[in-house]
Amino acid sequence: MPIRRLPPETVNRIAAGEVVERPASAIKELVENALDAGATRIEIQADGGGLSRILIADDGHGMAADQLALAVERHATSKLEPDDAGDVDLLRIHTLGFRGEALPSIGSVARLTITSRPREGGDAHQITVEGGDQRPVAPAGFPGPHGARVEVRDLFYATPARLKFMKSERSEAMAISEEIKRQAMAHEAVAFTLDLDGRTTLRLPAEHPGDQGRLKRLAALLGRDFEANALLIDQSRDGVRLTGYAGLPTYSRGNAGHQYLFVNGRPVKDRLLQGALRGAYADFLARDRHPAAVLFLEVDPLYVDVNVHPAKAEVRFRDPQLVRGLIVGALRHALAGAGHRASTTVAADALAGFRPHWGVGNGATFSPSSPSAQGWSGWQGWAGSAAAAAQVLPGLNERSARVESQPTFADQSLTNASTAEVIDPLDYPLGAARAQLHCTYIVAQTRDGLVVVDQHAAHERLVYERMKAQMAAGSVTRQALLTPEVVELDPAEAERVSARVDELAQLGLIVEPFGAGAVLVRETPALLGDTDVQGLIRDIADDLAEHGAALALSERLGEVCGTMACHGSVRAGRVLSAPEMNALLRQMEATPHSGQCNHGRPTYVELKLADLEKLFGRR
Repeated sequence: MPIRRLPPETVNRIAAGEVVERPASAIKELVENALDAGATRIEIQADGGGLSRILIADDGHGMAADQLALAVERHATSKLEPDDAGDVDLLRIHTLGFRGEALPSIGSVARLTITSRPREGGDAHQITVEGGDQRPVAPAGFPGPHGARVEVRDLFYATPARLKFMKSERSEAMAISEEIKRQAMAHEAVAFTLDLDGRTTLRLPAEHPGDQGRLKRLAALLGRDFEANALLIDQSRDGVRLTGYAGLPTYSRGNAGHQYLFVNGRPVKDRLLQGALRGAYADFLARDRHPAAVLFLEVDPLYVDVNVHPAKAEVRFRDPQLVRGLIVGALRHALAGAGHRASTTVAADALAGFRPHWGVGNGATFSPSSPSAQGWSGWQGWAGSAAAAAQVLPGLNERSARVESQPTFADQSLTNASTAEVIDPLDYPLGAARAQLHCTYIVAQTRDGLVVVDQHAAHERLVYERMKAQMAAGSVTRQALLTPEVVELDPAEAERVSARVDELAQLGLIVEPFGAGAVLVRETPALLGDTDVQGLIRDIADDLAEHGAALALSERLGEVCGTMACHGSVRAGRVLSAPEMNALLRQMEATPHSGQCNHGRPTYVELKLADLEKLFGRR
């Protein structure tokens, strides 16, 4: 077949298939045009999932009559300027749009009407394009002093086959809402309004530029819980700056839907950035949990290529390792600064689990002749001996908590050697231990509430952090086993463990091959104490199998450290004395990340006195 030039209409429709994939894609392009035009207020309306009608109105600088006709021509744009030699630099792009394809692409597959009045003054004009057929520019009415109104009707009517690939109106409306949320996150100083099928679903006033205004905007979009549990990020390295907010590990989510990444104000979905975010939380979250974060990367346009995807959804960095290192380092620095802090949602979830009880459980009721009918003060069971009370309420003498005797102030206070200041344990963040429930949970009293600690999860984090510190210093203390222990494994598992003996030695674990399907353990990290060597080696073999033989263990030391720390921690079911419980609380306060275990679960729950009073109707 001979080679032919395609008609311009066909070329435009092919381009539209790349740029305008769905109604949300069209709205993204039009909103970015409004932002590039300096708009401070953008109103979006969409009917029928955006397929029936889209309207974008802004108060930007607008366009004159002679510019409207150029605006709907392919590759015509005001955002790129040639230099003196007539060359256009595509490496220094400072605007969101630059291709000059959005308006002609939309006009080729829909009925497009643009009405605009320029900021410089003059009358408003309008241009219409239907299925690629351009109408002349004509005068029109315009409600504002300047800006533009872009209306799109019957999207994809000129390409009916594309309509078959659209999802339901509800799904398309949700995609539009998500797109506007992303744009609003990146531009907190711009007011956004979104109407879907005549109903206002989003109304965001303009916020003051900066961290506080940005956090207020994020709270309006992601909820107050995110605001209460977000850590401020602001770090720079070699001309690259990372700002934004990242959630505490205990405020994790079941999917990555609450991760928003921006490069120079442009929403992107980049594997490098997502991988760096995941890596920064590797020490704190289980594999099925995902952090919540909104991160903004500012980099010289010369060092990032945004011209790699028709929809500008992906970018390429000149130095990806610099960017990854900045993200991981900044997030870990913020998480370390959070100390033992846990998310506020943990306490809210705990309070939600409480239910008031108005009678006796197990289906029992009080009859009129029962002691309760005479009033508590006249109940002879309480006036009698403890044995008599136990007969009335079986199990009364049995305790689920081993309550420590109340110490005197002199006994429970501590002295700061540097200032000779006496510190009441109640003034410590995690308070003073009062009891141990079910040999698993420590109950502590604070000045304004109480704290419940999971002793195993808390000690697991403490051991893990100490192992990491020793490993970083290259001095993991080891202890020799009196009798080397042989661990029987599957031959493939034994081979994987034997191949990593040098790297395991960095963790203080001395292992050597012992025939087919077995390894010999001679030394273990001293931090683990008397640990279950058999279970430890099997868990490490499972870790190695999951990570893959192609990955160096040094890249996965965090997971292996976590496995070892779990085996060396105080177990649930172990009875602790009051000094042991208080020592654990003080170590938690001094250890970074102690608010969550190695899997992202909270190590303690704090309930304020005000919350307890609400439970009992006192306020």
